[in-house]
Amino acid sequence: MFLSAKMQWFRFSGAFLGVMGSLILPILIIFQTFSVNNIEHRAEMWKSLFSLPIPKWSIYSAKYVYVVFLNALCLALFASFIIVSGYLLNVLNPELKFNQFDISGILFKLHLKLFLASLGILSIQFLFSLLWADFLKPMGIGFVLTVFGIITANLGWKYAFTIPYTHPMLALQSMMKQVLNNKNEQMEFDLMSQEIYVSFIVAAITFIIGYFVINKRSIR
Repeated sequence: MFLSAKMQWFRFSGAFLGVMGSLILPILIIFQTFSVNNIEHRAEMWKSLFSLPIPKWSIYSAKYVYVVFLNALCLALFASFIIVSGYLLNVLNPELKFNQFDISGILFKLHLKLFLASLGILSIQFLFSLLWADFLKPMGIGFVLTVFGIITANLGWKYAFTIPYTHPMLALQSMMKQVLNNKNEQMEFDLMSQEIYVSFIVAAITFIIGYFVINKRSIR
């Protein structure tokens, strides 16, 4: 029964996570990053912001941290939604046996892995939203790169890990391999993997580039 409940959770959550990691998460990040910087673009508030006695570094870092927080919050809410919906389904259909296995720790760890894997995408889209005031360019480029990332990840290209837009999907794939190959009763998997480290590097480099972009912006 324990194994049955565990596999029921695995199948149920996997249906959500497959779509989340490959498509929803990158698109969500595109909207988040654009929305945060669009306020200043639309109202031409950059001049007002930079005229304040606050370093540009502080303004830039605060906006970036806010986007990171929004991304973390959305993923935490998504994990909570999966857990709550699973237990509600169990009330309607007790044969699912969701109440016989607690997946919350594993699920939040998995969403933490997705969060870390998405930092590269977030930094790139944040930079795009700084460069362009309109929605079409960041959205269009981001969507094309997302589709390209899905294709390369599904084809199993050995250098797919170098493309930030494949990282959430690769993180899910590596997790599933470890869980399915695991011989014990626990769904154990490594939080840190190759795509996570590359995501950190891309995020750091793009974050620095973004600061130079914002630093060159005129206050006149």
